[in-house]
Amino acid sequence: MKHLLAILALFAGMDAAAQFKPEINGTIRGKYEYQTEEGEGRFQVRNARFSLSGKVVDAVSYKAEIDLSDEGSIKMLDAYTRISPWRTLNFTIGQMRVPFTIDAHRSPHQQYFANRSFIAKQVGNVRDVGATLGYTFNVGFPIILEAGMFNGSGLTDQKDFWTNNINYSAKAQLFFPKGFNLTLSVQKIKPEAVNIMMYDAGAYYHGNGWHVEAEYLYKHYADNAYGAVHSFDGFVNYDIKVGGKKPLVKKVSPLARFDYMSDHSDGTADAETGLLNTTDYRRSRITGGVTLSLGTPFVSDIRLNYEKYFYREDAVAKPSERDKIVIEFMTRF
Repeated sequence: MKHLLAILALFAGMDAAAQFKPEINGTIRGKYEYQTEEGEGRFQVRNARFSLSGKVVDAVSYKAEIDLSDEGSIKMLDAYTRISPWRTLNFTIGQMRVPFTIDAHRSPHQQYFANRSFIAKQVGNVRDVGATLGYTFNVGFPIILEAGMFNGSGLTDQKDFWTNNINYSAKAQLFFPKGFNLTLSVQKIKPEAVNIMMYDAGAYYHGNGWHVEAEYLYKHYADNAYGAVHSFDGFVNYDIKVGGKKPLVKKVSPLARFDYMSDHSDGTADAETGLLNTTDYRRSRITGGVTLSLGTPFVSDIRLNYEKYFYREDAVAKPSERDKIVIEFMTRF
């Protein structure tokens, strides 16, 4: 911790006249949750992220990001170098979020709800070590293509990890006129002995104060090792600007979400039977609430949410995935 702060201070104190001055950003998310059926509550620091990014020359950039409190744990997240020989082409190598889905690729300060969707949290949330190639072009509207190869070892098992089974991911984003977007992506992973393929399609409209989004993910396990997983996330958000001179709240945003996930396995097998474990039981959830923006959106927000869960019969609900009221304060700097 002391070494990290010393490094950040060193970079922050570089000569302002330097051609490429590093940029330091951070996100703090503190929240209180109250489970209505159990009558229990808790305070939590969900994120305390710090990132250092910048360029060393025009064509070479970098990013290093650490979370000092990811639900109480310290995690190194991003650590990569990006080479951009042309404005439309880039090559990235290091540790990063895999290019896949819409919602799982959002940083904590860019999320609309206090808690992530099932797609973003359980099904499509993957960070790994590898390399990606990105290309942007225009056919009357911008298209961003990304593809990469990854170890499949996750973030912590790198030193003695060798494999002949490279994972891969590919993603295409189409930015149509008037705020419409279509995102298609595919990913192959192998957590243990079973290959898993995931396919995702999502679309959104952003404009005139509205953000309307829907996303579907299909997850298939090789050799029918586990039943296919279906997951859906759909939500709507509407921004209402607050008038007056220097109001405390700049924007009020009512929002609602429905998300669903069938029985899901993260790919780990039972030690005795060898069968894949069910890590998440089938459930759906309705989330409603309001976001109060004290400054520019996604910079200083208060998120008030209520989550109602619907589990299948005989399902076991995880301790933190039950009906709850959530009050979250998010600050981005």
